[in-house]
Amino acid sequence: MRKYIFGTGIITAVTSGLTLLRGLRENEPFTWRAALAWLSWGITLALAIGAIVDTRRASRGRLIAGDSPVHGKEQKLLKRRIDS
Repeated sequence: MRKYIFGTGIITAVTSGLTLLRGLRENEPFTWRAALAWLSWGITLALAIGAIVDTRRASRGRLIAGDSPVHGKEQKLLKRRIDS
């Protein structure tokens, strides 16, 4: 599970979320740009978590959606898990 949590997608989402939180502390008003930044962060986090879930499912031999970034690599991930 550690390899999923410390993946680059999750680390990037967490660090960008921390940057957004620091921006809230300053005395700037909440604008539409800030709202779009938070929306973008939420989408990025959801995609990173989705990639982790799809990778885990593929490595266990389960079906994944065709639009997944790991689609087509299921056999490779399953073989890697079996060899480990």
